[in-house]
Amino acid sequence: MSQIEFSPFKELAPNFNQKGNIKKNIYGRYLEEFTVGDIYVHPRAFTVDRSFAQEFATIFMETNPLFLSAPYAQAHGFSDLLVSPLQVFNIALSLGVQNNSEKAVANLGYYNVQFLLPVYPGDTLTARTKVLAIDDKGPEKPGIVHVRTLCLNQKNEVVLQYERKIMINQSNGKPKGDSKKGDSSIFFPEKDTPSIVLPALQFPKEMREQTWENTYFESFQPGDIYIHSNGRTITDEHYPWTYRMGNTHPLHYDKLYSKGLSGPMSGEPIVYGGLVFAWLIGLASRDISENMIWELGYNEGYHTQPAISGDTVTAISRIIEVTDVGNKYGIPAGEVHLQFIGLKNIKAADAYEKYGDDLFIKENNKKKLGKEKISDKIFEIERKLVIKKKP
Repeated sequence: MSQIEFSPFKELAPNFNQKGNIKKNIYGRYLEEFTVGDIYVHPRAFTVDRSFAQEFATIFMETNPLFLSAPYAQAHGFSDLLVSPLQVFNIALSLGVQNNSEKAVANLGYYNVQFLLPVYPGDTLTARTKVLAIDDKGPEKPGIVHVRTLCLNQKNEVVLQYERKIMINQSNGKPKGDSKKGDSSIFFPEKDTPSIVLPALQFPKEMREQTWENTYFESFQPGDIYIHSNGRTITDEHYPWTYRMGNTHPLHYDKLYSKGLSGPMSGEPIVYGGLVFAWLIGLASRDISENMIWELGYNEGYHTQPAISGDTVTAISRIIEVTDVGNKYGIPAGEVHLQFIGLKNIKAADAYEKYGDDLFIKENNKKKLGKEKISDKIFEIERKLVIKKKP
């Protein structure tokens, strides 16, 4: 260890008159700054310590003990309690905002979200993104950038792979930033059909009392609709949580920025969609995922309306398919595929009574079916989980 002497420094500003350049850094990319095949290594890395992992699990209403109890997770074969998949997803997406979407008009959708490896407290997460496709609609309309993002741990193992589509304008004369250019030769271990790597799972029957009996695999049948009973009012807490996840888009925490916009996004800061996603999934946790042993992933996910501070979100799940997979995952379990719907400022039961099965029709398909879009609906996605059978 080196010892360095340091004396108090003097005040210099009152007599400083030198005039230098005025610098204003600009972050994010416009549409023409993306190139198919480019790979971006996103700045910053997040070490997820135990308190961060447990705080996320509780704030976002997870009830599965895998995310809350180290002894429970270890008894199932994991080396420690697990970091919530939605926390991993939020960190990976947020780390990519500065390169991918800080100039975005909208986040259009999530696709092929696949959780491939357990993440534990103490793991350090980084993210990198590859541009898959660009739909340029001309200078007068925003285009669409399709990207694939990998989240890696400190061993350069892929823990999460997902895709999303982002709506972005061309610069049209606006000043651009100096974001580091992409490089197609950067290490990017993507796979179209990746493998899940899990430890040898165990079935600790003595811990049966730590979960509810009605969330084992046998409880789920195709066509069942779960009206999740509670809502969650989102407060200004979403401001610090946006930056806690690493999301740098000012739309989510800067009122001067959001009120200076024109169009439907103008006004109060919009709650970052990844947080809305996590709160909604948490609302379903007691009914759906308390006995889950692995989150396989999500697909076809869309934020159909924004949320702001003060909105109350509610949720509904519909079971689409159940598959008994025997001991495929090392213990008796099955896969449950469901459709998940998020709502705002209406009780889930009231929404189902009001809209019925129209809730489960994709909002973008409503027009061609001659149906009106549902303004109370804010989110839709498909989800697939591995759930234990009854002991």
